[in-house]
Amino acid sequence: MLIRGARQVGKSYSVTSFGQQEFTDVVTVNFELQPEMKQCFTNLPPREIIEKITLLSKKDIFPGNTLLFFDEIQECPQAILSLRYFYEQMPQLHVIGAGSLLEFTLASEQFRMPVGRVQYLFMHPLSFGEFLDAVGEDRLREAVQSRDAPKIIDDPLHTHLMSLAKKYMVLGGMPAVLEEFLDTGNMNRCLQIQQLIAQTYRDDFGKYANRIRHRYLEKIFYGVPRMVGRKFKYSHIDPTLQSRDLKQALELLEQAGGLYRVRRTSGEGVPLEANARDNQFKTIFLDIGLMQNMCGLNEQIALADDLLAVNAGALAEQLVGQELIAHHNPFAGPSLYYWGREARNSSAEVDYLITSGPKVIPVEVKSGPAGRMKSMQLFFKKYGPGKGIKFSQAPFDCSHDIINLPLYAVEYLDTLLNRLKTGKGNAL
Repeated sequence: MLIRGARQVGKSYSVTSFGQQEFTDVVTVNFELQPEMKQCFTNLPPREIIEKITLLSKKDIFPGNTLLFFDEIQECPQAILSLRYFYEQMPQLHVIGAGSLLEFTLASEQFRMPVGRVQYLFMHPLSFGEFLDAVGEDRLREAVQSRDAPKIIDDPLHTHLMSLAKKYMVLGGMPAVLEEFLDTGNMNRCLQIQQLIAQTYRDDFGKYANRIRHRYLEKIFYGVPRMVGRKFKYSHIDPTLQSRDLKQALELLEQAGGLYRVRRTSGEGVPLEANARDNQFKTIFLDIGLMQNMCGLNEQIALADDLLAVNAGALAEQLVGQELIAHHNPFAGPSLYYWGREARNSSAEVDYLITSGPKVIPVEVKSGPAGRMKSMQLFFKKYGPGKGIKFSQAPFDCSHDIINLPLYAVEYLDTLLNRLKTGKGNAL
């Protein structure tokens, strides 16, 4: 298995904890801390590799009882290639690799992934639900996920959840930030750690990319947080740079999990990918906490009564998009889509499109009442009546065709969609 995800989202911690719980022993090879271990992979037969690791680490490896963990595997491309041979020649040994900015190494090494021999697992920052677990509000998370959430979440609970959502918008889901918050409660220190994480990414660009590409990567990384919720244009990043160079940097950062494209699609049916346009898209950043920090929004969030007014609604759109990504199938890279129509005096845009079986469901992030959902109404006019979802600061309201869910309730979507399939959506 290869764990893929951006730096500092918790890959190493999760694998180590899993190994300690499920195996007799965990043998970790960290290629950043132990560069000498790279020489174990000059030849790729697994038994030769195991013999060398055993000698250097002074630890025995027993197939079936030992978890072998290759951490920071991007530092040793031969170790990535070896995963194929472990699968084929030593399937009884459990091997997990994890790496940050893995695509940078693969691109620079002209490397081909061992397709069909490695199970991928994609990790992201903690979701809002996982944040609730971390701060001791696990019962509240269960209530939000429950089929009876619209009845259980009364006004006091709704107010409490919205205050927690506001806190999550500032802190985000990076484990190091949340650990500091849980240990000290010092918000200023949490913001400083966010800045350090952003600087770590910048340092990584210099480590894994040449000087010219480093410049483009840095432009994209610091430019995307300011462009969340807007149609992406390379000229808005830097009008003096060539679009093709910025495009390559954006694609590389997307593959590495630093950002996500929300591609425009027609909404005609499933799969949404079939009619998606690669050259028309919006972007979502890696983490809402890092995004607000890099945009300097923390004071606005703290003082805001209307979270949807912060940064012209971009913060709320980031929250919903990040939650959709977090609850995506973890064994496949996430895909996000939106619907847009560009016409003279009649342009329209629906923030996200999701699917439920053969149905396409429009999703808006809005503060206005349902009667003002002009873009969604135009979507229904084009494709026929159906159900729509609006995320707002208002409480649950599942009694209309446009179902209102609170900003904190993206995790409730699976429950809702299952109910809609059985025709019970309006019974909520």
